[in-house]
Order: sequence, then structure tokens, then C-alpha cells
Amino acid sequence: MAKYVFVTGGVTSSLGKGIIAASLAKLLQARGLTVTIQKFDPYINVDPGTLNPYEHGECFVTDDGAETDLDLGHYERFLNIPTSQANNVTTGRIYQTVINKERQGAYLGKTVQVVPHITDEIKRRMLMLGQDGKFDIIITELGGTVGDIESLPFIEAVRQLQWELPEEDTVVVHLTLIPYLKAAKELKTKPTQHSVRMLSQEGVHPDIIVCRTEESLSPEIRKKVALFCNVKPEAVIEAADAPTIYEVPLAMMREKLDLICLRKMNITQYKEPELSKWKEFLDKLKYPKSKVTIGLIGKYIELQDAYKSILEAFVHAGAMNECKVQVVNVHSEFITEENVSEKLGNLDGLLVAPGFGLRGIEGKILAVKYAREKGLPFFGICLGMQMAVIEFARNVLGIKDAHSTEMDPHTVNPVIDLMEAQKKITAKGGTMRLGAYPCQITEGSLAHTIYENSLISERHRHRWEFNNDYLPRYEAAGMIASGKNPESGLVEIVELNNHPFFVGVQYHPELKSTVEAPQPVFVHFIKAAKAFTEKKEAIKNPLLQSEMI
Repeated sequence: MAKYVFVTGGVTSSLGKGIIAASLAKLLQARGLTVTIQKFDPYINVDPGTLNPYEHGECFVTDDGAETDLDLGHYERFLNIPTSQANNVTTGRIYQTVINKERQGAYLGKTVQVVPHITDEIKRRMLMLGQDGKFDIIITELGGTVGDIESLPFIEAVRQLQWELPEEDTVVVHLTLIPYLKAAKELKTKPTQHSVRMLSQEGVHPDIIVCRTEESLSPEIRKKVALFCNVKPEAVIEAADAPTIYEVPLAMMREKLDLICLRKMNITQYKEPELSKWKEFLDKLKYPKSKVTIGLIGKYIELQDAYKSILEAFVHAGAMNECKVQVVNVHSEFITEENVSEKLGNLDGLLVAPGFGLRGIEGKILAVKYAREKGLPFFGICLGMQMAVIEFARNVLGIKDAHSTEMDPHTVNPVIDLMEAQKKITAKGGTMRLGAYPCQITEGSLAHTIYENSLISERHRHRWEFNNDYLPRYEAAGMIASGKNPESGLVEIVELNNHPFFVGVQYHPELKSTVEAPQPVFVHFIKAAKAFTEKKEAIKNPLLQSEMI
């Protein structure tokens, strides 16, 4: 039978429950155990698919088409295993299931209540991944903070599971904040004490307390937290701010978080952690041999989490190339013909990000044009690929009014059009083309060089597609469709023949990039950016140019 670790949070949100959960999972996995992580979110939306990125950050998509919380991206990047629909559950989905059962008469006339009906459904979902014997340990992250009204049913479900399951089958890890007051020059434990007390009042007592802190915890502070929160001193874990999230697993290993959990769960069969690849990645990340500057052209740049997977994919690709990737955010809404050279002139590469809606579209098109004409390495994802298609139509094919029906439903030249299967859909939630689909790649193309394969699978999240009626004109002018869906003919990849690196993809490659398997398009994009900056330096420095020759 699987064992269950529950990760809760207190005092404030954004402490990093997802990173702590993923770090613990990585350590347990490195010790030879099979582990997965699931996220329970307290909001009433059924999933984050209809949420504005400013509200919730990016929407992470799984192979089976689930639109999920961005923390699932951390889980995949750390564990290098895919997640699924079952790994992310919201209050909305819980209530939707219970209400549907009630409408079907499943409760035989009973009054449907939070306890037991809602909590029973939460428990069923919490235990689901452990039913088939595939995993030794299921780590469950509870969204929100202790004391939130929305979180109460989830805390109650954990309380019931602690009572129902054998004592050694559950562990509660509580992440909390120990703030440092600069005026007093002291770390303060009261917020943590109150957070633990509030959790205990709900009937759940933490076995381990992980303390986020800017300053190191002294033995006295650890003892104080242990005494007033009723845990052993060794169960008070320091989680100091780290330069990168990828150092957190090693920090947690030094604090013996994994060993404490294993002892509590009475697991005695495990090995020394195998983290050689992880440490090799960190060495390359910490000590790069070169540097490139990449412009991220987006609409939601004010919130970094809106492009979280893209930023992390740059980290992975940078380490693979032993290169520091400095990402410069450029708001597409403020790019004009007058300032495009000023905003993009110092870049070594350009990524036009995904998104929805009309705002900032013309700025993205101008950025694509600049990259195409200047030979600047270009990478377009989803909407970014579509903007590359529109720009090429307007400025190379001479179709000046080319557009997407997403932005202009009445355009005479819809080079990007709504997918046929989407035209009768009115509901917004969970109805896009979602999840993993195959892509057939043309041999001899840049895409084939990148993937070293003729058939790949990538994840999607879109409604609009390249209009194949225009494809012959594009390919005759030099923009080829080097990747297509083998069944529908949907164009998945476009590239330019006469350009150092110009690739647009309809899918979201960033979603599959992990520490141990960096995404190939990102890796080659950074490689091209390195070559571009080396060429620039050679032009500036004739001696360097002669050495390169």
C-alpha cells in the first residue's frame, strides 16, 4: 500500500510549498522509491483553463489534456515523469462531482453536506493515485494557507485520513514563515507558532515543520519552534532562500527532510540518494562559460509566473549549452516601428510567447519582422508561431490584410483560422485542443536536426491553426511546414530556409522540458543565440574574427 505525505502552508502564500513538495519527492525518488505529487487547489474554478494569467500564472497542460496548476510543472521538471488529470484537483471539480452524483440520485435522498460528502470525495481523490500499487509514496500539496475558509474541507479530509489510515502511512509537513525583522535584528517565531496552533485546532498536527527564512536558524530558534509547536527539534527544517529552486533538494537533503519522513513512515528499505546528474546540471548552471541575452516578447510580463515553464526551459537549455541565459522581458504592447530597433537591437535571440486576444499583437508582428530581416535567432510558440505566419504573409507574400480570425473575424485573408472542430463549441472551459498529439517531421529540415526523429509528440493548447489553403504560397516563398499532424494535416512547425534559426511551433514545447531532459528546440535555440553573439563579437573584434576563420 502507498504511503501519503501532506504538505500544508501557513502565514502567507507563495512560500514555495510546490518546491518543497517537489524537492522531497526528488530525494525520495533518488533513494529508489516510486513517487508522485498531486496538487489540491481551493478555488472553485473547475480548472485554471479560463483564468487570466495575471490571476493564476501559466496554465500547465498534461499529456492527457488536463489544464492544471503551474506547480505540476515543477513536479515534472524535478521528477522527470509526466503528471495527469489525477494530479490536480480543485474545489470546483470536487463540488461538480458531488452535485452530479446528487442529481443522479446517488445519495438516496440524503442531505448532501460538506461532511461527509465533500470530504469523502476529497479523500477519494487523495487516495486515487495510490490504489494501483504504482507508487510507494504519494505527496499531496494543499493549496492556500491554513485558516483560509476555502481550505477547511481539505484540512478536515487530511484529519480524517490520519484517523482512518495506520499511523505510519501518513506524514504532515507544514511549511511556514519565520520572518526576520531588520529593526530588531531578530527572527520571529510567533507567526509559525500561530500557524501550527491554527492547524492543530482543525485536528491536524504537523510531524515536520519547514521554516522559510532569510536568515539561518540558530539551535535556540529550532528548539523554541520545536517546544511551542510540539515536534522534535530535528523535525524543524530550515528552508533558507536559495539562488535557484534547483538547489532546494540538496538543501533539504542536508536538513535530512527525506530521512525524517522515511523514519516516520517506517520505511527501512532505501539506498543512498543518486543525484549525480542533478549535481552536474547545477555545476553547469552555476559556472557557465558564455552568456546570451534573449528577448521574451509577451503580453503578461508583469507576472513572471505567466511564462514559468518557458523561463525554466531556458534554465535547462542554458545549462545544457553551459551558457547563462539572461531573459529580457519586452512588452509587445509597447513595440512600435519607431522603437523596435532600440528595444531589440541588443538581443542575441527572440522568443515570441503564447497568449490570447488582440492586445499587443502588432508589437509581436513587428518583433518577428525585425528578427526575420536581421537574421536574429527567432523562436515562436503557439500564438508566437501564428504571428510569424501573419508577418510573412504581409511582408513577404504581399498579403497586406492577412490576419487571424481570432483578432479579426471578418478578415478577407485568414492565414490563421479557427480549427474546424472548434467552430461549433461555445463553452470555454476545457474545450481547446489540449494534450499530447503526434507530429510528423520532414527529413532534412531544421526541425529534424533538432529532434533527431521523424515522429514526435508534444502538448497543445489552442483553438486557431495555420490555414492550409495558403500553404503552397508560403512554401514557394521559403517558409516551409516542416512538421504536421499525421492525421489532420495541421501544421505544427514552420521554419525559414534562408535564416540562421527561425522556428515557429503550434504546440508548447516548454511544458516537457525537465532538468534531465531539456527540450530540444530550446537547446538548439540557445545554441543558435550563442553563435549569433559570437558572430557579433567577431565583427566588433577583427582579431577574434581571424581566430574564428
